Amino acid sequence: MTHRIIDADGHICETKELWEEYIPAAYRDRTIRMDKGDNGLDRFWINGVGTENVHSARACLPWGMDDPDNPPSWDDIIPGSYDGAARVGVMDEEGIEHALLFPSIYLRCGDITDPDVAAAAAYGYNEWIADMCKDGKGRLDAVGLVPLQSAEAAAKEVTHIAQLGLKGVAFRPERYNGLALYDEALIPFWNAVSEHGLFAGVHGSFGIQMPSFANSRYTNRFFTHMVCHPFEQMAACLDMVCGGVLQRHPDLRVAFLESGLGWLEYWLGRMDEHFEVMGAEVPWLTRRPSELFREQCFISIEADEAHRLPKIKEMGLEHCVFWGADYPHFDCTFPGAVAELEEHLKPIDPAVADLIRHGNAARFIGIG
Repeated sequence: MTHRIIDADGHICETKELWEEYIPAAYRDRTIRMDKGDNGLDRFWINGVGTENVHSARACLPWGMDDPDNPPSWDDIIPGSYDGAARVGVMDEEGIEHALLFPSIYLRCGDITDPDVAAAAAYGYNEWIADMCKDGKGRLDAVGLVPLQSAEAAAKEVTHIAQLGLKGVAFRPERYNGLALYDEALIPFWNAVSEHGLFAGVHGSFGIQMPSFANSRYTNRFFTHMVCHPFEQMAACLDMVCGGVLQRHPDLRVAFLESGLGWLEYWLGRMDEHFEVMGAEVPWLTRRPSELFREQCFISIEADEAHRLPKIKEMGLEHCVFWGADYPHFDCTFPGAVAELEEHLKPIDPAVADLIRHGNAARFIGIG
């Protein structure tokens, strides 16, 4: 039996056309871009500073980490990661009906220090990804980046994102310039997201320069990758739920992506406990955090986390979870992503399994 499948956490790989054709000319030398150094190896640019001998392509290819002695270059990124028609071809091979696309190296836009450059990078990226989706035969949706370095610029970009037909906004879980997601300065931004009916996708990555838990403790990529996704997402979830953002915007949909499912039970329980015994410290919060999460939030899982779903159903959260393939990143399963998912869903209640395959993602993205 063939099931409907939505990949709600896929990725693209940015190409030179993005920074050469879509980023306004005045900002191109300070945005994120890749080129070759004098030795012919990849060079990564941000804030006008180039870093030689980078291996970003290792993280952006399914086999990228297989041979550490011969790392791939950015020239090796595959068409399914930057060409809409090719991406649909990959989806056909896997049995995926629809995909929601997130950035790769442009996940590091939070590292751009100049707010004007950050705004230009977001504007250009959003134009580029919207054009890519046009070649996707109606089966591709994408998030638009927002430059939270400036609350005013972020609110303005939300309108641009809606005009492009993108379904949601994306940002990192770390704090941009120290600004909490519940800060009053961001109220116009959240108002714009809500008024345009967009969702918010919170998505991190490793290798950043922004202040973060990982950067404050580790330099080894093993350690930084271990902690960057779950720890920062737990903090972002706390900001959104207990900081009052969800309560102020009851129609807002928020997803916490690529951080696993294991922390959710503990974290919601801890938030509820603190609400009961320390609620006076957050007088704006009038509802239990778990209730707000249950009504407005989503979380992505990988296939091998399906064994946690019975507990999630027991908590009344089975409608809050969807699957993401993470293609084409190094830790995805390719080929065979859908086959892996189906194998892990075999012992799961069929109604819950269908929610994970497509029902919850369709509701989050806003598609039929």
